[in-house]
Amino acid sequence: MTFRQREIKFDVPKVMGILNVTPDSFSDGGHFSTVETAMRQAELMVNAGATFIDVGGESTRPGAVAVALQEELDRVIPIIESISKQLDVVVSVDTSKAQVMIQAVESGAGLINDVRALRNEGALNAAIHAANHFNVPSCLMHMQGKPQNMQHKPHYGGVVEDVLGFFEQRIQECTDAGLNYQHILIDPGFGFGKTLDHNYQILKNLQKFNKFEVPLLVGMSRKSMIGNLLQKDVNQRLAGNIATATIAALAGVEIIRVHDVDETMDAIKIVNKLHSVE
Repeated sequence: MTFRQREIKFDVPKVMGILNVTPDSFSDGGHFSTVETAMRQAELMVNAGATFIDVGGESTRPGAVAVALQEELDRVIPIIESISKQLDVVVSVDTSKAQVMIQAVESGAGLINDVRALRNEGALNAAIHAANHFNVPSCLMHMQGKPQNMQHKPHYGGVVEDVLGFFEQRIQECTDAGLNYQHILIDPGFGFGKTLDHNYQILKNLQKFNKFEVPLLVGMSRKSMIGNLLQKDVNQRLAGNIATATIAALAGVEIIRVHDVDETMDAIKIVNKLHSVE
């Protein structure tokens, strides 16, 4: 798949480094809120092997407060511009706002990553514009509810089947509107309106999402599906992060979104070696 001027071959899993430029993200809020600190972190992740850097200016943790448009733009656009100009990496913008998508792509972003699957006003048209004029794809994520209420008794008839059904419908809606199928990625949305068991049912069945024949992106790094199971605080979840990333890599996931790029790259190298031997 082409991300701006860069062709990414998903012969092996790629790592997406998380760069939250928010004051209230659940694990690293406020750590990278200036261009200088964000650039240092981005450079560390690129040097460790990240193919993508995902820049987010609005927290989507459970109960998160919405951020005004201009505030989100002020947070992410200077950082996207700096990374895209100075580092050899695909910059992803983690947003649901149409205007942020447009300005981010114009500033150098090569991927739109939307937890709301382009369902906010104007978002789908912004993604179509980005695809048609800049060859920039979009990732559709599944979320039940909204960040403010998504963890209030989430319920499914069968979580794997329901999430698969969501993607069947949403991909059809997006392509009917004019978004090329080749410009779509999907993310099952670990932790977004799912119980502990829901998350692990999806993890166990990741290969079923290959039916869509589009790149699959997953993000489990430091989330409560790890912390609640292991009874570990957010800064003590590295072993759990590596375990879930390894399972994802073994399932053939194309992009693994993480905080700890260096350690995740080690795990992926071992999985790749396993696949290469007789």
